Amino acid sequence: MTKFVFVTGGVVSSVGKGVCVGSIGRILKSRGISVSLLKLDPYLNVDPGTMSPYQHGEVFVTNDGSETDLDLGHYERFVNVELGRLSNVTAGQVYSDVIGRERRGEFLGGTIQAVPHVTDSIKQRMLNLADDSGADIVVVEVGGTVGDIEGLPFLEAIRQMRNEVGRDNVFYIHLTFLPYISSTEELKTKPTQHSVRELRGIGIQPDAILCRSDHEVPEDLRKKIVIHCDVPLDGVMTLPTVSSIYEVPLILESQGMGNLICNTMNLDVNGKLRHGLDGWADLVNRIKEPKTGLEIAIVGKYVDLHDSYMSVKEALTHAALHHGCDVNIRWINSEDIEGGGASECLEGVQGIVVPGGFGYRGVEGMIKAAQYVREQNIPYLGLCLGMQVMVIEAARNLVGMNDANSTEFDESTSAPVIDLMPDQVGVTNKGGTMRLGVYPCEIVEDGVTSDAYGEDIVMERHRHRFEFNNDFREDLQRVGMKLTGVSPDGRLVEMVEMDKHSFMVGTQFHPEFLSRPTIPHPLFRAFVGAASSRSDQKERNQMVNGYTGD
Repeated sequence: MTKFVFVTGGVVSSVGKGVCVGSIGRILKSRGISVSLLKLDPYLNVDPGTMSPYQHGEVFVTNDGSETDLDLGHYERFVNVELGRLSNVTAGQVYSDVIGRERRGEFLGGTIQAVPHVTDSIKQRMLNLADDSGADIVVVEVGGTVGDIEGLPFLEAIRQMRNEVGRDNVFYIHLTFLPYISSTEELKTKPTQHSVRELRGIGIQPDAILCRSDHEVPEDLRKKIVIHCDVPLDGVMTLPTVSSIYEVPLILESQGMGNLICNTMNLDVNGKLRHGLDGWADLVNRIKEPKTGLEIAIVGKYVDLHDSYMSVKEALTHAALHHGCDVNIRWINSEDIEGGGASECLEGVQGIVVPGGFGYRGVEGMIKAAQYVREQNIPYLGLCLGMQVMVIEAARNLVGMNDANSTEFDESTSAPVIDLMPDQVGVTNKGGTMRLGVYPCEIVEDGVTSDAYGEDIVMERHRHRFEFNNDFREDLQRVGMKLTGVSPDGRLVEMVEMDKHSFMVGTQFHPEFLSRPTIPHPLFRAFVGAASSRSDQKERNQMVNGYTGD
């Protein structure tokens, strides 16, 4: 029978539950235990697909085309698994399901209540994932914090799971934050005590407490938590702020998290292949090694919230690690380029990424950025919208179509080089209706992308409504735009690059979703390699110029 590890949060949000869940998954997998993961989100939206990135950060897309919470990105990267729509459950999905069943008469006219109908729906979704994945353990993150009104049905559901699947098959972890009072120079445990008391009032007794802190936690504070929260001392673990999120599995393992879970849940790992975390330790050691810095600009419209581009940021980190360098990201609001010009905002960068997005705000700044890097021969990677602005820029400034645009931004443009996909015409519902999920791309022309992949067919994840307009293929190819990747039927242009440029590549898909710490995505690896080469060349030129100046 599948066992369940539940992770709840107290005191404040955004203290790293997603990273902790991914880390716990990595620790268990290192013991030869098969793992799946689940995020329970209490908000009433059906999925994050229609939510503003400022509200919810990045929308992470799975292979099966589900628009999910960004924490699923952490899960996939840490555990190296591919998750699907069963791994993200929102309150909106649950209530829609219950109401739909009531409308169909499945409850035979009975009164519909939060308990048992809503909680039963939540529990069933957890059990569905367990059955579908066949995992030994499902690690479940409960979004929000204890005490949130909207989260109460989820907490009640995970409480009931102990009776549903057996006491030995459930393990509760509570992640809390220890605030630091600078005037007295001490950490406070009272908020932790209160959040645990809330949990216990619901009927959940934590088996372990993770104490997040920006400062070292003294032993006497751990013992104080033991007394007030009724958790064994080996179950009170500390999680300090670290320079890299990839240190977290090692920190938790060093404090015995893996052993505690396995022993408490009577997991027999002796007969299983034990991989250990040695490889992960090597990864962290490489991250910590002093390295040459590489300045990469991310030019987007949501840069004020870095979580909006979480997978892009991590994919750059993975690729830089492969090349033995560090990436210093310069976050640039594309609207600033519209006002101040590209050269002023982008001076000194070794590479530029223009990520995905929707809506016209800031697009003209992205187009100016694409023109700047093309003319200055600076490595460029355009993702989804980033590819589309690359096409618009080439059409305007190389082909001479001054009015070139996407019909998303200008329906009356005389040169709609980017246009609505035919199967999107007439679509009015916004949630889950785009071209979503994994699709094949055939590499049809030699270039930096074919060199990067080394394969003829690649599978990549998509999230878009608009596409390259095939009516303009010849015009753009004439000015040096190579159509290096297309759908197998040849209809959809998936990748473009500029000929005679060090690295100027656009993809209609989102390669960042498939990057892993130990397996960087080929395109990001090639992009960072090109940026690193540019940096090395610049350094050599400076040395030569300096020498001749003497």
